[in-house]
Amino acid sequence: MLTNQSIDIHLLETTHAEDLLKLELNNKSFFQLYTPLRNEKFYTLEGQWERIKKSILYAKEDAGYSFGIFLRDSKKLIGNITLSEVVRSDLQSCWLGYYLDKQQNGNGYMTEAVKLAVNYAFKELNLHRIEAGVMPHNKGSIKVLEKAGFHKEGIAKENVRINGKWEDHQTLAIINSEYDINP
Repeated sequence: MLTNQSIDIHLLETTHAEDLLKLELNNKSFFQLYTPLRNEKFYTLEGQWERIKKSILYAKEDAGYSFGIFLRDSKKLIGNITLSEVVRSDLQSCWLGYYLDKQQNGNGYMTEAVKLAVNYAFKELNLHRIEAGVMPHNKGSIKVLEKAGFHKEGIAKENVRINGKWEDHQTLAIINSEYDINP
């Protein structure tokens, strides 16, 4: 578990499937503005259980790490942050993705979660670089990444199909200045 003053993040477990489903259902229309189209099975307990099982397998294979974001006091699941597409060898990098319950936006929780995930990626996984892609109009998400130390690198044209439409994404990245080339 990674923790700070107001939130904890830890790898999702199958016991979180019901809470994850509730989060997805309560935010379905909000999340859909920023995600690929989801099939109906995604919005079932079985769909979330399978999703978590896949994330557990990815972590075992060092291919990705999916963390739940929990309020520290109530232990309520309020979001997800994922280090995906982990590449070793000469890249030592991954992609960062995240989402947060609409009701929790503006409280600084996502900035805290990004900082915790970056610290994990750099200190525990010994990664050199983390990238994130954000639709250019999503100023709040860009601000979160910049507060966590990411810098803008450029626009990837029509690179992700969001809500059924190809969308440009602002690419941001952060580099591990303390990367250990010989861990």
